[in-house]
Amino acid sequence: MTRLPIDEVLPELLLALQERSGAVLVAEPGAGKTTRVPLALLDQPWLGGKKIVMLEPRRLAARSAAQYMAQLLGEKVGETVGYRVRLDSKVGPRTRIEVVTEGVLTRMLQDDPSLDEVGAVLFDEFHERHLHGDLGLALCLQAQSLLREELRLLVMSATLEAEPVAVLLGDAAVIHSKGRSYPVTTRYASARSTAPLEQAAGQTVLQALRETEGDALVFLPGAAEIRKAASWLRGQGLPSGVRLAELHGSLSLEEQAAAIAPCAPNERKIVLATSIAESSLTVEGIKIVVDSGLSRVPRFSPRTGLSRLETVPVSRDSADQRRGRAGRVAPGHCYRLWTEQEHPHLPQHTRPEMLDADLSALVLELAVWGTPDPSELQWLTPPPEAAYEGAAALLHSLNSLDRLGKPTAEGLRIAKLGMHPRLGAMLLAAEAQPEALDRACVLAALLSERDILGAERNVDIALRADALHSAGGSVPAAHRIRAQAGQWQRRVRERQREAGAPAQRHKGLAAWSDGSLLAYAYPDRIAQRRADGRYVMASGRGAVLPELQPLSRSPYLVVCELDDAGAEGRIRLAADISQAEIEACLTAHLVREEAVEWDPGTGSVRARRRVRLGAIVLSDNPLEGADPEAVADTLLAGIRLKGFSALPMSKNALSLLGRMRLMSLSGDPLWPDVSEGALLDTLEHWLKPHVYGMRSLSELNKLPMAQLIGDLLTWNQARELDEQVPTHITVPSGSRIPLDYSDPSSPVLAVRLQELFGWRETPRLVNGRLPVTLHLLSPSQRPVQVTKDLASFWEQAYFEVKKDLKGRYPKHYWPDNPYEAIATNRAKPRPSTS
Repeated sequence: MTRLPIDEVLPELLLALQERSGAVLVAEPGAGKTTRVPLALLDQPWLGGKKIVMLEPRRLAARSAAQYMAQLLGEKVGETVGYRVRLDSKVGPRTRIEVVTEGVLTRMLQDDPSLDEVGAVLFDEFHERHLHGDLGLALCLQAQSLLREELRLLVMSATLEAEPVAVLLGDAAVIHSKGRSYPVTTRYASARSTAPLEQAAGQTVLQALRETEGDALVFLPGAAEIRKAASWLRGQGLPSGVRLAELHGSLSLEEQAAAIAPCAPNERKIVLATSIAESSLTVEGIKIVVDSGLSRVPRFSPRTGLSRLETVPVSRDSADQRRGRAGRVAPGHCYRLWTEQEHPHLPQHTRPEMLDADLSALVLELAVWGTPDPSELQWLTPPPEAAYEGAAALLHSLNSLDRLGKPTAEGLRIAKLGMHPRLGAMLLAAEAQPEALDRACVLAALLSERDILGAERNVDIALRADALHSAGGSVPAAHRIRAQAGQWQRRVRERQREAGAPAQRHKGLAAWSDGSLLAYAYPDRIAQRRADGRYVMASGRGAVLPELQPLSRSPYLVVCELDDAGAEGRIRLAADISQAEIEACLTAHLVREEAVEWDPGTGSVRARRRVRLGAIVLSDNPLEGADPEAVADTLLAGIRLKGFSALPMSKNALSLLGRMRLMSLSGDPLWPDVSEGALLDTLEHWLKPHVYGMRSLSELNKLPMAQLIGDLLTWNQARELDEQVPTHITVPSGSRIPLDYSDPSSPVLAVRLQELFGWRETPRLVNGRLPVTLHLLSPSQRPVQVTKDLASFWEQAYFEVKKDLKGRYPKHYWPDNPYEAIATNRAKPRPSTS
């Protein structure tokens, strides 16, 4: 067996695990930790013949590691060493080392929290900080603390910041190992290329092939960029003997294995890969790495409840991991598509997925574990509170959690299916009918993969499901998607037998459509078409179809995939659904309400009967026989909304209000407050009894407002008001002149000057405390003087005014002595008849 650098530190590691229950191993790329450590632990006395479970983040790496360890033992996979990954498993009764992917470890813990048959759990490539890795470690720590003190936990990584992990493991020992790698020359770009990424990467690949020897590994952010780069390279004409291979998660395990296999003699290979090739894999023959410096990661938004894929710069740790791929078998070269000046500004470590992921599956797992409060567990990075609460709310809407945060019977079954809670809810809804379950499993498998028709502009998911059935092997990942659908169908049937007969959840449906199935998975993403062609979802978020297409006229859609960028998300996958299907499938989500509301546009009360699904209104019809009390209260609310001007005050009512306000200004606390604000505040007291049966502001015109205001006074107050603040004053001419109380603090008497001859003093109100403001008018009713002191006017201003008036109105009576003159409402006094 070839000696590897990890062999130098194995004695130290074995001693650490003999003395303590945990350890941290930091081993550089090429050290051999993934395959040597599990084998070295097999014969340790503390293991007691129990199993070793090693968590490997990626399926291809898990299978490759198991195959290599079995080869070292001279065995086949499934004997001493086996693996369990999605859609593939090779373990046997003698298997003692199981290499598993993250979801598998979670299921093992849920099925057996004490892991009785397991002596050690190893977390490989922990620096990648996947969500299930963090969850698995947190659950293992609690199992170790409460149930299995002797359970060993080993965290391994090439670029891990070891100290925080060691503290989490109870001040565990940290062991460092040098890697086995050859020198790698790093070449930075002189400047960032302005060309498209596929062209910039392709040009660098061709340059590297000319300058160096060996195969090339090209890191690109996603499958779309890989396909574009492959197309660009083929278009340039590859050198003789050079072939292209793709390596990404959309491929089957067999296709991925072929990409990392050695080349034929005299052949060179270009492997276009995502970050799947960053660690734990040795891609045979690689001496060249071309690194775009980009990675595609999911980002979840608690604000919208949606995830989107973002292309982000890699961390410096990841860049070093990628560069190390070029030095695994011989000296190599790394070409970076960013400048050396940019490199220090990259983040040092990969951001934990916990901070950006959809946490609904994690919340359900914790509820099943019996710890719905995440603070009860030990985390390297605790779940963000907002994202955790949002995930719990989603699980409530899917009927997976009860109000106490405990899993429902349906939630327990979904957790055992090992799939996203949304998709699990859909499968359980369809399980009673074989055809519906078959289609639901296909839809779930499609949604668990990247879009199989990525270039297709039509967003209808039915197009994908139909293509899957008819395309044979022409659709990438078709075989894997069908296998996943079949596996889920078998799992549902197994759980169905355990739980008994399934419940019928589709009453009123004549047949299942894609939309009716998907409604159970995405009740918050039912979308209603608006008049302008855009959509609003039940969650309240806006959504838009990218262009005119067959679904554009659908009144309702179920949105399966949405781009979260911008004010309105762009719909990427959806299915048509009818209103009848929504009401049949989502009965528990519907809110049926009788609403009495104010319509400011018409100034009236509207009584409606509505059916709502979140933010969308499915039906809105007039409500006959609405509660009269609610109608009256809503009308009063509308009056308050518009303000005092909504009250149709007559001239008499306004005069009465002015007089009453004047009396309240007099200081008597018993007088009612009839200010505009006070009247609006007390509408229930003085107005409401009179508006029953009315629904609009216009109908208020029927009310005798002066009478309603007057009813606020007692009999004695009404009598006192007439005495102290009269509506009219009789002047010397005998005319009865109305007072203007528009300004209660300064009532006005507008009267022709000639009608006041003989009056010596200004009239006063409120027991003589308030003088009236006199507007003295000419014969043509135009003001000639304003005064509150009539005597002063007679003495000082009258004679000048008389000269002017006498010139303009010579036929009128203008006496020299106003005190002795006869007041008249005519041009001249009537002749005396005596």
